[in-house]
Amino acid sequence: MRVRKGSARRRAKKRLFKEARGNFGGRGKLLRTVKETLVRARVFAYRDRRVRKRDFRALWVTRITAACRERGTNYSQFINGLSKAGITLNRKSLSELAIAQPHIFDEILKAAQAAVAA
Repeated sequence: MRVRKGSARRRAKKRLFKEARGNFGGRGKLLRTVKETLVRARVFAYRDRRVRKRDFRALWVTRITAACRERGTNYSQFINGLSKAGITLNRKSLSELAIAQPHIFDEILKAAQAAVAA
């Protein structure tokens, strides 16, 4: 007996169309175009999950750099001082400290400068 794929195919198409909802024109209505669109969208999503991490790290470094320059030092000396002082704060927390609690950032900076001088 010949078996058709009716309900399974309909379920698969519904899943694809649901994921492609909101796209312009045929990108949300035509099966072949929807498939192509989703392949491309998934590639961008995969790539940009990694790019987001890079972008945030660059933002944190920029914030730390600005905070260091306000206090008369530069980023590379500050990071070098942190490693010599054995302070293992990551760049995200350092940038948050520089913005939200500058007095604590000042203490960390003094510790880093003391470690470089020693």
